[in-house]
Amino acid sequence: MIASPSSGANTRLGHGTPGAPALPLLLVLVLSPAQGPSAAGAAAPDFSSRWYDADYRYLRQPEQRTGTWWEPLKRVSLSRSGEIYLALGGELRLRYEHFENNLWGEAPVPDDGYLWYRAMPYVDLHLGPRVRLFGQLIAAFAGGVAPADTPVDETETDLLQGFAELQQPLGERVLSLRAGRQLLAYGSERLISTRYGLNVLRPFDGGVARLDAGPWRVDALYVRPVDTGLESFDDETGDDQALWSLYTTRALPLGQESGLDLYYIGYNNDRGVFNQGAGDERRHTLGTRFFGAARGWDWNFEAFYQFGDFDAGAISAWSVASDAGYTFAALPLSPRLGLRAGIISGDEDPADPDLQTFNPLFPKGKYFDEIGLLGPYNLIDVHPILTFTISEEWEVRAAAALYWRESSEDGLYDNGGGLIRADGGSDARFIGRQIELVLSYSPLREVNFKISYSRFEAGRFIEETGLDDTIHFIGAEVRLWF
Repeated sequence: MIASPSSGANTRLGHGTPGAPALPLLLVLVLSPAQGPSAAGAAAPDFSSRWYDADYRYLRQPEQRTGTWWEPLKRVSLSRSGEIYLALGGELRLRYEHFENNLWGEAPVPDDGYLWYRAMPYVDLHLGPRVRLFGQLIAAFAGGVAPADTPVDETETDLLQGFAELQQPLGERVLSLRAGRQLLAYGSERLISTRYGLNVLRPFDGGVARLDAGPWRVDALYVRPVDTGLESFDDETGDDQALWSLYTTRALPLGQESGLDLYYIGYNNDRGVFNQGAGDERRHTLGTRFFGAARGWDWNFEAFYQFGDFDAGAISAWSVASDAGYTFAALPLSPRLGLRAGIISGDEDPADPDLQTFNPLFPKGKYFDEIGLLGPYNLIDVHPILTFTISEEWEVRAAAALYWRESSEDGLYDNGGGLIRADGGSDARFIGRQIELVLSYSPLREVNFKISYSRFEAGRFIEETGLDDTIHFIGAEVRLWF
């Protein structure tokens, strides 16, 4: 990924790789003495799903090493100078999920318990300060999924990432070019995400160019999402969808990691499906995000407008989202009181060819919560959240959520855009209320245990359009990064 700083539903959906630059260009860049900004003095990066952007250059300085077991894996020298080296790492995750009355009793198997397990090792080869080759496999399996596994549950063993990256300093600026199969995550991952919360992540095939210029970062990309299959090494570049974008981020001197995103995203889908029907979809998104943290406050506000064409009609859709809170650091357990809220437009008339349903394109795998039931289409949502930091290892989060349809003429969708409840002729907007409790334990920096419970009570819209049983969900996982 090449991305700006940031923060699929459980209803499951369901190699052509651009070539690297020519060898002469590679040799010129490898042999050139200049390099990008030094990371001397930098702290070890946090473990996350963005392995491909982690910066371990501080390990060049022996005095900065802490002696942790994984540090030798991050710089395996292959040359006397140490400029050619390997960085090794990855993730192991085991996750269990159980539903009672999934989709309010309308799922093919409403009471379902299953196990997800995956391994994602990577090799990062640095050929000098300007050239790197990154490769990562995913081995993802599922047990007990009913009625059958889908491509977000299982892919067996496949290529998750395989790209070449070149860096070229331009005075005080740095130009990076990345081509191949890669994960992408931008901003808050509301529109372009790795789909990390599900068992199988979402890679893209294509190219990304980035320019770092002081407080500015500008990305330009053209990619196609990868169609993930259920067998080993059967993933292929998708033919139905394409994504292109110009994404800029400007750092702001307002506090910790504060900034402003401005972006354009283009999208084409030959097989778009919404409540009003199916057709060719060509959509353009203009968006902005203001984010940061200072003096106990943290904030993340985003607004979008979409236009384009769907089948024989015109697209005009919009959304606004917020996530803000305050941490009472002086109080016991350092409670953080937060509020997430958003409005996401829905279609105004299914009989009219024009479409007002907002499309989140490639959103986060667990968009609103651990249960991952609803997707960000045709919704009004309010989520108060209270988080307690019991110690450096333990954290407890309690959240509530209220959901309404933004338009009473549109249906209810899952995270992948699948229609899970049509409008059914109901004028009711209230979908339901939810509570969620999450307990997280990290005994080591590299290890995390998490358990969650969610309860979703149906509102009037669900009651008027089908089964309305209360949903119960339990999730439990253990994760190791290295």
